[in-house]
Amino acid sequence: MKKIQSSLWSANETYKKNSQLEKFCKKLEEKKLFKKTSNFKDLWRWSIKNPSIFWSEVWDFTKIKGIKKGVSIKKNKIFYKNVFFPEAKINYAENLLVKKNNQTAINFLSECGIEKNITWKQLYENVCKFSYYLKKIKLKEKERVAAYVPNTIEAVTAFLATSKNGLIWSSCSPDFGSDGVIDRFAQIKPKVLITCEYYFYNGKKINILEKIPKILKKIKSIKKVIVFPYKDNFENNLNAKYLNFYSIIKESKLDKNFKKFNFNHPLYILYSSGTTGMPKCITHGAGNVLIEHNKEFILHCNIINNDKIFYYTTTGWMMWNWLVGGLSVGASLYLYDGSPTFPTNDNLIKLCSKEKINLFGVSAKYIDFLKKENLYFKKIDLSNLKIITSTGSPLVKESFEFVYKNIKSDVHLASISGGTDLVGCLVLGNVYSKVYAGEIQGESLGIDIDIFNSNGKSIKRNEKGELVVKKPFPTMPIKFWNDINDKKYKKAYFSKYKNIWHHGDFIQRTKNNGFIIHGRSDATLNPGGVRIGTAEIYRQVENINFIRESLVIGQNWKNDVRIILFVVLNMKDKLNNKDIDLLKKNIRKNSSPKHVPYKIIQVPEIPRTKSGKIVELAVKKALHGEKIDNLQALANPQSLNFFQRIYKNKILNEK
Repeated sequence: MKKIQSSLWSANETYKKNSQLEKFCKKLEEKKLFKKTSNFKDLWRWSIKNPSIFWSEVWDFTKIKGIKKGVSIKKNKIFYKNVFFPEAKINYAENLLVKKNNQTAINFLSECGIEKNITWKQLYENVCKFSYYLKKIKLKEKERVAAYVPNTIEAVTAFLATSKNGLIWSSCSPDFGSDGVIDRFAQIKPKVLITCEYYFYNGKKINILEKIPKILKKIKSIKKVIVFPYKDNFENNLNAKYLNFYSIIKESKLDKNFKKFNFNHPLYILYSSGTTGMPKCITHGAGNVLIEHNKEFILHCNIINNDKIFYYTTTGWMMWNWLVGGLSVGASLYLYDGSPTFPTNDNLIKLCSKEKINLFGVSAKYIDFLKKENLYFKKIDLSNLKIITSTGSPLVKESFEFVYKNIKSDVHLASISGGTDLVGCLVLGNVYSKVYAGEIQGESLGIDIDIFNSNGKSIKRNEKGELVVKKPFPTMPIKFWNDINDKKYKKAYFSKYKNIWHHGDFIQRTKNNGFIIHGRSDATLNPGGVRIGTAEIYRQVENINFIRESLVIGQNWKNDVRIILFVVLNMKDKLNNKDIDLLKKNIRKNSSPKHVPYKIIQVPEIPRTKSGKIVELAVKKALHGEKIDNLQALANPQSLNFFQRIYKNKILNEK
């Protein structure tokens, strides 16, 4: 008899009753739009059947400031040409600067011990003054401001000032080398570059300014370079050609004019992080982002005014843009610069305790790391922590269990997934549904997701398939920059299914109405024609204590595919035959014989992107002797040398 899976968490009746989701449902019921139930699926189904009403109600409930008029959706037969709130007007910065009091709006903490904070009043004034300067130098609407910056208060200030003026923001984190910055910013031709002296990572102070001359040489459009100090003052004399961020603010007037722009006015440009060509410049609209983030923070995460949000991220990951959006709820932001495990493995959790954080966001790999280290946090005061959000890669069942056993037993653990493509989530948490180990709770309200087979047909529960979106949604990119006739846009999302958004995740719906993501669909394995998600193997391998992390690819071999597994060891120097047998036995027992790798090879490190995602496709290319583009997207591009040597020495060609 099969053991019934029990939930790890469910909201108690008081928490549920006082939640923003409950209040939203009551509003709908009062207007006779929706009969309230405590079944999240009922609400989601209503939201996708009535998208015009739903998004209009989200605007009202989340108190968006602006001119709301006309239809909620201007419809078009072509999916991505549907336009949300075509006649509405907003100012993004005005919606984020919701207070002007002396409470703290943003806190900054560095691994080296530096702390700064800014009040809502100071933030409002600095944004207004910096926006005055951007007008003074005659930057026109939709011109670009680029930022090569660590995750600091100044970065948020400059971004809000940019958006206030209807300019377009784009940022790269300082761990990108100059070539990576050039690959991105050269495509969008910014007029202004904002940067900082240096940043810290893993105990090292790393100079940023020394990379600027090469960037300026390659990007001729940049006319002004504005620099802010990492500490309160500059440590060295600033290059006479560069401008001091705080001198600009000190000398500028307070421009209190918040011009309202079209709802779909471009807000920022993000970049694809793959290694399959030049990064794509994904352009997002201001109102589109605002309404989606408001929905996610308020209805899905239950964040309210005066809450504290801390997401471990850099300015080069879309979670930074998401984090900043939390200001619109009236929440305070906590920014962190540095390594998550320096100076100690538990410093992020201690920060949550010390600062009384309400929402703590991290990558799944960070939780996996804490689990590997077997750290215990139950004696630390996390009484204010109500939700932990995990993203970046699938959070495995054992890591869910670790959070509840070793961190906090009554926390809402929400595995979330979406991406740079929509600066938000397609599947995430909610307070109505229970949390089950290894599962994402449910769909994102107002977004009509489904799971298709290769023939474009919806599939049953527990079957694996392609994650798709069947109807338009607000945070579809408004365009790709320099994309003639939307050629790249259509190829990215609409080449697999006709007029249906293909997201590229290999996913299944569970009996609990939740979801399990098994990896990227372009990295799935097909041994003997059986489709296997890479996450299915990672879960079995990384649960073994002597494995730190792993990467799996499918090697093309004699008109078939065979699975090759690469592992980084945790507590030993060398992988032996006994270890290999144990790994294979574990995979066979808990998955299937088809999942068992043909070869298991020890490697020194696994290549990953700046945001921590492992890059199976780059390794697959290396092992098949193919060219790898966009190496600057990787945090450790040198790691690919090992895999290229495997190809060169024909190690995998052996029988």
